[in-house]
Amino acid sequence: MQKKKEIMLLNRPLFSKGSIDVTFLLIVLALLISGLVMLFSAGYSYAYYKYDNSTYFIVRQGIFAVIGVVGMLAVSKINYNHFRHLAIIVTAVSVALLLLVLVLPEWKPGFKRWINLGFVTFQPSEIAKFGLVLFYAWGCEKWQKQIANNRKNIREDWKYPVLFGLVGIGFAGLVLLENHVSGFILMFVIAVAMLYLGGFNKLWFIGGLAIAAVAIVFVVFNPDFLKEYAGERITAWLDKDYDPTGARWQTNHSLYAIGSGGFLGQGLGASKQKFLYVSEPQNDFIFAIVCEELGFVGATAVLVLFALLVWRGFVIAMNCRSKFGALLSMGIVFQVGLQTVLNILVVTDTLPNTGISLPFFSYGGTSLVMLLLEMGIVLSISRASDVKRQ
Repeated sequence: MQKKKEIMLLNRPLFSKGSIDVTFLLIVLALLISGLVMLFSAGYSYAYYKYDNSTYFIVRQGIFAVIGVVGMLAVSKINYNHFRHLAIIVTAVSVALLLLVLVLPEWKPGFKRWINLGFVTFQPSEIAKFGLVLFYAWGCEKWQKQIANNRKNIREDWKYPVLFGLVGIGFAGLVLLENHVSGFILMFVIAVAMLYLGGFNKLWFIGGLAIAAVAIVFVVFNPDFLKEYAGERITAWLDKDYDPTGARWQTNHSLYAIGSGGFLGQGLGASKQKFLYVSEPQNDFIFAIVCEELGFVGATAVLVLFALLVWRGFVIAMNCRSKFGALLSMGIVFQVGLQTVLNILVVTDTLPNTGISLPFFSYGGTSLVMLLLEMGIVLSISRASDVKRQ
């Protein structure tokens, strides 16, 4: 029966004929355009200081945005069912890249997160996030009978949740070795969430959360476990008076920016903290500049857009005709929503400054292209879903 189903899936047409979910597409484009506007506003002073060219960041990001949008629309035409055949390949490539970055020379002191190709740099974790979601979506459909058995009796078919758990721990552990605490949290929570969405016994879900909590507490209270720079940032997070001109500098000025924004903000382009106070304001701390320039109202509008993206992605998933498509859509938008929350927690000093980007806003061409390709997959799923389009 399983082989017959796999043959039917292989015989599906390569391209989908249905219409995309216009609501989801408009939300994506709204976030993309907002992100580009804020990137230029937040980054032009630092771009002029470092490259003697105030348009350096926006031009490069704009090129990648065009490439990403074209790729998104192209991917949206592909029948999403064919992505299940790439699950093992993408998972293997993700693991290989996460291992490779650990043995390559550091691109930034103290961190092994980037692979430098000369003309472009990228973080393997960007690919690994998608690889993890894709593996869970594929596996939860492939072994849904065994998962259902385990849900009824935790002792039955226990090896399947253990397998999924080991994959999640493996991905999260490799990211932690990069001194990327926020990335570790992101990977682990994605894995635990996919266990829940995939229909596993809730005890596995609770166990995953417990392990994550223990690991986070251990790292927080043992910052020396991490190498130099990352451990120092955790120390700076715990001690608000620690090294104000060093480890606390970026976070302190981020808080100044948020506070000075008030209700309506200083006005687009009117930030003062972006003038070499918030270090590299076009990257992880761009949301602080959003708050300073657009105020509480503008920052809330941005968060509403992200919430709408997650909501619409789940609507598409709930109306999908296959478990694989539903889990893939939910996993992708959950990842975006979670990363947004973690970024804001870092910017507001609720989490240590361990480096995690804000989707659609932070500077990074390859990560933007990867994100837009993922949005294309959700649009592909929407073509085959029964969601009411408006």
